[in-house]
Amino acid sequence: MNDAYLLEMNHVTKRFPGVVALKDVTFKVKQATIHGLVGENGAGKTTLMKILAGTYPHGTYEGELRLNGQVLELHSSADALNAGIGVVPQEISVIEQLTVAENIVVGRWNGGGAIVSMSQIRKTVADFLASYRISLDPRAPVSRLTAAQKQLVMIARALYRRPSVLILDEPTSSLALHEINNLFESLEELRKKGVTCVFITHKLAEIFQVTDHTTVLRDGEVTGEFDRANYNEMDVIMAMVGRKIEQLYASRQSEIGSEEVLRVEHLTVPHPTIANRNVVDDVSFSLRKGEILGLAGLVGSGRSEVANAIIGRLKCSGAVYVNGQRVHIHSPADAKGVGIALITEDRKRDGLLPNLEIRPNITLNSLRLFSTHGLLSAPREKKIASDYVAKLDIKTPSIEQMAVNLSGGNQQKVILARVLMANPQILIMDEPTKGVDIGAKNEIYKLMFELVKSGISIIMISSELPELLAMCDRFIVLAEGKVADEFPRAEASEYRVMLAATQARKQLA
Repeated sequence: MNDAYLLEMNHVTKRFPGVVALKDVTFKVKQATIHGLVGENGAGKTTLMKILAGTYPHGTYEGELRLNGQVLELHSSADALNAGIGVVPQEISVIEQLTVAENIVVGRWNGGGAIVSMSQIRKTVADFLASYRISLDPRAPVSRLTAAQKQLVMIARALYRRPSVLILDEPTSSLALHEINNLFESLEELRKKGVTCVFITHKLAEIFQVTDHTTVLRDGEVTGEFDRANYNEMDVIMAMVGRKIEQLYASRQSEIGSEEVLRVEHLTVPHPTIANRNVVDDVSFSLRKGEILGLAGLVGSGRSEVANAIIGRLKCSGAVYVNGQRVHIHSPADAKGVGIALITEDRKRDGLLPNLEIRPNITLNSLRLFSTHGLLSAPREKKIASDYVAKLDIKTPSIEQMAVNLSGGNQQKVILARVLMANPQILIMDEPTKGVDIGAKNEIYKLMFELVKSGISIIMISSELPELLAMCDRFIVLAEGKVADEFPRAEASEYRVMLAATQARKQLA
């Protein structure tokens, strides 16, 4: 063994019925480094990490695992934890009924002692959180936390166990910019303390910012290995997708009409738990035909609440006009009736039906199109579902494949197909490329441009500023539930967005 490597996964092959998910993969990570793992969805990253995490036990794969020179035979997740392997999964996994402190120490109550002292637990957790500069209240019920805060709880829970190897799967997907910066600073501290991290992300900027080495997987095989000194965006992308993407954000000539298709006036959404406080406060804006309007702001600024209020998922006050006519929307069905649709931020919770096939996932909201006198025409349903699969280039061998087996990008396309089947004229897309690989992002961008060219108007919410700036014609920036700035594409920059989002612009004015 090379003593420089703390972790080795040698010649790993993992087979599922009819599929070879990993083909002779060798993955080595040096002591006290942050090692990036990238690849398109379906490349094998999750499978490889599930082997390391004990989810796929020893004997279900070929190859050998070594940690600090010792052969690892992990038969469960508990074995992996006991060996010093901590995992922070991409999906939110917390116990809603417990507090922050209880979530962090669960399974490690008082170090296994017979007596549990909650006051001592809270003090220990408070000191621990402070040492890593994680801004969480140990007493807070997790059920009241935002998605970003729940992500921090998961990271803190893994760190609390003092792992020698920490696996972070898309850890920044729900975090605000300052939380991301704090996380990266924490990773630097971990590296100094000798902790080794495996960092999985779709954001190449994060790879280049925080990692020492990076391994690229494609179709279950290692297609690239890079050291920080040799990082090159084009080389990494080519290793990921097997082809050159000349331009991630396809250029277009905006063809925005003068016709106003949506106007929102004085939209206000009360806070769900705090009296006399609003999460959206007197927000007004308009949307024109064929326009992509960017809704920017930090996590917690009210972006998603605006979207959910417009389509009737949140109680609110104010007025909404579609094509100049005031509409009254109390439910998503009402929104659908006036031509407004939403693709939600959390596709697994609010969008996808993972235990159903692709066909019903696409057609479920438009069954009337395939029904006569209450009877469903199965051939017509299959024909239209197949047409959408072809139109959106959803990669699947059959429309009867389970939706849960699709990659993240193809799952997003299935949801988009379902929404488009209702023929909306206004489409709200909340984090449309979240958890989606580079190749699929490029395809989604092109689809959005085709939609606006056909006359559909889009409101786009994204936490990735380069994406938002490249895609949108005009921008509304929210801060603490209020409009902090509004400007056209010609005046847009990351600097101006962040000035408004952090309210520095108001302070400097």
